[in-house]
Amino acid sequence: MGRVSSREGLRWAACGRGAVVALCVLAAALNGMAFEGRYLAPVIITALVCGTVLLVPRLRWPVAPLLVTVATAWWGWPLLPMLAVALFDLAVDRRARIAVGCAVAALGANLLSYRATSLWTGQSYASTLLMPVLAVLVGLWLGSRRRLVQALAADVEHLGVEARLREEAARIAERSRIAAEMHDVLAHRLSLIALHTGVLTTRSDTLPATVTERLALLRATSVEALTDLRDVLGVLRDPDTTPAGAALTPMMREVGELADEARAAGQHIKLTVEGRPEGAPTTHRLAVYRIVQEALTNARKHADGAPVTVRIDYGPPTTLIEVTNPPGTPRTDTVGSGYGLVGLRERVTALGGHLQSGPAGAGAWRLAARIPHPAGLEQNGTRT
Repeated sequence: MGRVSSREGLRWAACGRGAVVALCVLAAALNGMAFEGRYLAPVIITALVCGTVLLVPRLRWPVAPLLVTVATAWWGWPLLPMLAVALFDLAVDRRARIAVGCAVAALGANLLSYRATSLWTGQSYASTLLMPVLAVLVGLWLGSRRRLVQALAADVEHLGVEARLREEAARIAERSRIAAEMHDVLAHRLSLIALHTGVLTTRSDTLPATVTERLALLRATSVEALTDLRDVLGVLRDPDTTPAGAALTPMMREVGELADEARAAGQHIKLTVEGRPEGAPTTHRLAVYRIVQEALTNARKHADGAPVTVRIDYGPPTTLIEVTNPPGTPRTDTVGSGYGLVGLRERVTALGGHLQSGPAGAGAWRLAARIPHPAGLEQNGTRT
């Protein structure tokens, strides 16, 4: 649509310019008749030639200014409108000095002629100078405005590209965060498997030979899987926050701890948890923690001092998260990327769920997510 509108604008501009040049040609013929008392073929031919070079983009510079300046210096008043068009073009293209030079050359040379159509015969100096001066001034203004609009359009386009890049970077960062979290969790589970199978293999004298072989195979496989997992996903861990050689520990923090930390920072939080977190998939528990963390951070930034209500239902058949807060006082001492919700939406979508955020009435804000449990998942917990 933008390109079509631009083409339409250029087409209308070309039509308007053609109409102006045609009027200038007609004015040249009428002026020639008014001063000479008859139609002058040379004036009309010269006006047509000048109009042609003014309409052809490749001839506007430098052919058009030079030709129109010479023609106006010789014929005077009949071609003065043509000179105004040429001066306007020069001013629009930021060639104001050349425009002034052409105007001075045309007016000065015409002053030496003694033709009836001279610019200085029977006319006041003010009326002679008015048209070139107006052409230059209007051209300078329109050229500056056009360049300003183009610069603003370029800035808007750059901002749009930057916003898309930042959004994509937020999605990629969230995917990396998910992979790093799963790396920690799976590494912990595989470590437990390797540990327990290793303990069982130490009691091989009380176990059948086939069981001992299976346990040894299971332990070797779990150790290899743990090594492969570290090689493939270990690079996603942040080296600035993870000390070298640190042991792999699960990043499973409970929402209650997060709420306690926020209360210690001065936030008023009402937390309601239904269902058993252990009955939900690990990915859901990680998503719940990140969603609540982001919601509390946003509430602290944009509604400082307002109470926050957090409701979590681990299901089944879905995990539900809802965080609401009434309007409050925005803080000015915090700066964020503005793409936290983009990352959360990427995480929830990857789990097959939906994330909604927006006004909830009376100026309140609501962040809600719904993540379905995988089909066939057995729940061993009860509602509380």
